[in-house]
Amino acid sequence: MWTADGWKDYEVIDTSDGEKLERWGDYLLVRPDPQVIWKTERTHAGWRRPNAHYHRSSKGGGEWEVFDLPEQWQISYGGLRFHLQPFAFKHTGLFPEQAANWDWFSGLIRTRGAEKPEQPVRVLNLFAYTGGATAAAAAAGAAVTHVDASKGMVTWAKENAAASGLSGAPIRYIVDDCRKFVEREIRRGSRYDAVIMDPPSYGRGPKGEIWKIEDSIHDFVKLCTGVLSEEPLFFLINSYTTGLQPAVLRYLLGLELRRFGGCTEADELGLPVSGNGLVLPCGASGRWMR
Repeated sequence: MWTADGWKDYEVIDTSDGEKLERWGDYLLVRPDPQVIWKTERTHAGWRRPNAHYHRSSKGGGEWEVFDLPEQWQISYGGLRFHLQPFAFKHTGLFPEQAANWDWFSGLIRTRGAEKPEQPVRVLNLFAYTGGATAAAAAAGAAVTHVDASKGMVTWAKENAAASGLSGAPIRYIVDDCRKFVEREIRRGSRYDAVIMDPPSYGRGPKGEIWKIEDSIHDFVKLCTGVLSEEPLFFLINSYTTGLQPAVLRYLLGLELRRFGGCTEADELGLPVSGNGLVLPCGASGRWMR
């Protein structure tokens, strides 16, 4: 398991009965987590006095119960800063387990940058959300193209980059359907040294385009190999879909990237639980590197 254990502003304090108690900077949140199927005694005081609690509805969805939480606040990871706020579907605008991937590809980008300082690593970040990976790659020295179908998420990503001191970094923000953007980039002859993708299990593009990961992911990975440079650096797929095990991601990457050589690996992502020393599983990632 790849564990995001470098956080100072975030921690999972405890887990029990379908929920997790987390610290986001100075604030404690209780949020649902389907992986937490165990029922243990909730001894930490934060369970009884959180700043906010997201309650899942039996009819689907849910809502926040806010006790003492600002509309927006920030946390840091190294030199990166991220705006947070409670919004629909229990999220805060950041997936902290992804820090394990940020550290991995940042090292690759810095190494390539030292070897070829005249050629910045060109990274394509698809389904890029609020730009955690975009900021991490740009801070490591990459030129990043950030693509997401949500205008609001792209605006949020710009704010995160600015908060991280990256306003002047070579980041291009695109509001578009990811498949259509990649198809246009192939026709234009655009090439990238790395691809990052964090596809949703299900989603719709700005013009009603339907994305269902089980039906679409293989063809999309194959399509994205068409924008890779002659000597690509890495390819990263993230998945929070239960049915897609790490081995599936490893197989997809190995199948479509084998012509470039390199090596492929995949594993679960995890967050350490400070209250008991265990690690909470948080999805999976597949990685290819040259």
